[in-house]
Amino acid sequence: MPTFKITLAYDGTGLVGWQRQESGLSVQGLVEDALRRLEDCHVSVTGAGRTDAGVHALGQVASFTISRVIEAAALVRALNANLPASIRVMSAEQTSDAFHARFDARCKAYRYRIALGETVSPFERQYVWHVGGALDVDAMCAAARLIEGRHDFATFQAAGSSTASTVREVFSSVLTSVDDDRLRPGFGACAGPLLLYDITGNGFLRHMVRNIAGSLVEIGRGRRSVEWLTEILEARDRRLAGPTAPGCGLVLVAVEYGGTITAKDSVHVA
Repeated sequence: MPTFKITLAYDGTGLVGWQRQESGLSVQGLVEDALRRLEDCHVSVTGAGRTDAGVHALGQVASFTISRVIEAAALVRALNANLPASIRVMSAEQTSDAFHARFDARCKAYRYRIALGETVSPFERQYVWHVGGALDVDAMCAAARLIEGRHDFATFQAAGSSTASTVREVFSSVLTSVDDDRLRPGFGACAGPLLLYDITGNGFLRHMVRNIAGSLVEIGRGRRSVEWLTEILEARDRRLAGPTAPGCGLVLVAVEYGGTITAKDSVHVA
């Protein structure tokens, strides 16, 4: 029975996230439904990361095993014919039976997009957090760098979550201000600059990137100091951090299996 690795891109608007749930449309559920039409039975699909409701992806990776003998190109066509237009299989390859999309991942790259202009295009509103107003970008950039390294990120884990360990390693944490975004999911132009927060690491807790983004905006608004980020990181207490940024601004850019990628490299992936 062949095992396949597929790379997916999707618009998370209106979806409950990656993971199949009791109600609502999920990416995992829709992919499994598409595979059922090929296999005439349920096929379990494992994703590299469980993106939340409203979160988008350019390079989500998933794996599954099927009984049907099929060429990778034919599999891509068959899945896309049975998926909504908001979800596309970008590529597929047959891989080792031992391959696991989640446990074999070495590095994940995320981008969070913040719009600063007074208005935002209706074609962009589902892909940014529209903060508006002026932010201290230099302070936010300095604070973002403090995230890098191996830390206990319990402060940035979603309230009520439970995991065996909250220790993760962040390889790169960079915030930049740009007039254009090469990974722009929509086709509208923001009326002001965009802040792009790129972060890569060996793994992420639930809401971790969104909670970091929310905390960086608190610093940008002048409500907190740069040093505050280190203080709350060391406190390991979710109640001390900033608000959870909305899911619509977050994009899973890429998942790496053969090594590590940097935030600089990530804009060329997917």
